Amino acid sequence: MIPELRKKFNSQFSHSVYEKYIAELNSILIYPVDFRVSETPLFLSHEFSLELQAACDDILRQLRTDEFKEHSKFAAPEQMRLPNEDEHPQLLQIDFAICKDDSGNYFPQLIELQGFPSLYAFQYFLEKITKKYFNIPEEFTSYFSGYDDGTYLKLLKETIVGDHSPENVVLLEIHPEQQKTRVDFAATEKLLGIKTVCLTKLKKRGKKLFYSNSGKEIPINRIYNRVIQDELFRKNILFNFNFRDELDVEWVPHPNWFFKISKHSLPFLKGKYVPDCISLAAFNGDTNLLKNYVLKPLYSFAGSGVEVDVTPEKIESISDRENYILQKKIEYAPLIETPDEKSRVEIRMMYLWNDKPLLVNNLVRMGKGKMMGVDFNKARTWVGSNIAFHQI
Repeated sequence: MIPELRKKFNSQFSHSVYEKYIAELNSILIYPVDFRVSETPLFLSHEFSLELQAACDDILRQLRTDEFKEHSKFAAPEQMRLPNEDEHPQLLQIDFAICKDDSGNYFPQLIELQGFPSLYAFQYFLEKITKKYFNIPEEFTSYFSGYDDGTYLKLLKETIVGDHSPENVVLLEIHPEQQKTRVDFAATEKLLGIKTVCLTKLKKRGKKLFYSNSGKEIPINRIYNRVIQDELFRKNILFNFNFRDELDVEWVPHPNWFFKISKHSLPFLKGKYVPDCISLAAFNGDTNLLKNYVLKPLYSFAGSGVEVDVTPEKIESISDRENYILQKKIEYAPLIETPDEKSRVEIRMMYLWNDKPLLVNNLVRMGKGKMMGVDFNKARTWVGSNIAFHQI
């Protein structure tokens, strides 16, 4: 998006340097990176960076209304709805496709959003190592709102650990060593000093939860929650307490926010940055419209169950229509010059929310297939995850 920087980066690109870059990303933490890291970051123009921030502001304004509070009240299925929900999630991300209008101008279009963690710790390392191996201008940063790596790390610790000892805070996940995002768990441990604990290893006494560390039982005061309850149900995971119990613990974020700020929110949101979206339950039956829409299940993660080519037969086969949405298809702009075809781009704007939501960092996904997922980009290069830099 900054032609001179793109031309310079591409002309200086070296496969041997890229291999060293990946080797360091795979070795600095206890786990390697289990997803593809693209050969390039994204360079945002100042104008487009401001446009992205305006899009975020517009969506956040809607999320903070009483109308949204009412809309999202029953977003979590009853069997997954937990007590003691707080006023807002401490972590929030908004995902945009980068598109192009008829005049050739780039503009962001909302894809999804989530009140759930993302790669907040890994992106800290990715920014540093990308700058180490590639010639990123000194005045360019991945951070927003005036943050740098030091102040970002301080805020991240305040948000996740709070006033507690790191010993009494855990990152909670289901079989964390098997998850594709495990490198972020390792990064979180390294930066914040908290332990990653499998849900199945916790013990409950009264209202307190405990984990074991070197044979010692440690009380848990605060949970950095990475557990997706839908996965618990799908895999029939057994553990020693009930999520719906009254527990003497703080959630970061509370599990209800996974549902409340999610695909469930998309039909509620309006504006020039938001493509048309309806609940499948509200679909009027005009099958001629289907070619222009994508079908998405509400309760899924990482693109699971998304149908790009929607057929009337598929619609007819769905009985629980209230659990699906139809979102208008978005034309991603061929954006990043690569040695073959251009890569398309999705950017995740990452917030930390204590007193107020603060835009702090970002994550980029690049693809050349129908969708951004791995299955659509196999055997391709200059695709995958990375980070965007913009001028301070």
